[in-house]
Amino acid sequence: MEGTLGIIAKISIAIVAIEHLYILWIEMFAWETKGQKTFKSLPPHLFQETKGLAANQGLYNGFLAAGLIWSLFISENIWQHNIALFFLGCIIVAAAFGAITADKSIFFKQGIPALIGFILVLFS
Repeated sequence: MEGTLGIIAKISIAIVAIEHLYILWIEMFAWETKGQKTFKSLPPHLFQETKGLAANQGLYNGFLAAGLIWSLFISENIWQHNIALFFLGCIIVAAAFGAITADKSIFFKQGIPALIGFILVLFS
């Protein structure tokens, strides 16, 4: 990714990666504190019971972030594009599924930033 659009695409990728690292932190390490404030639709008693499930979900968010971060360090342009598009695409699909099955706001919070990054990478 070269030029101004490439730099903007990389910044977008970094923002999406940071967002998913933050989600990892909430789900793996702060589920019973920050998780309760973030996921207000869940009854408070469920946070202790679902701590392991949330941690597993957080780990997957970490893998998504790791893939995006990895894409920023790949020197071959075509591979950098392909890896970034793959992980951004995974996030878009996961956000769409989350919007359908859990809460529509997931797509706006996670899917839209990833979609913007996807488009920027495509055109960079």
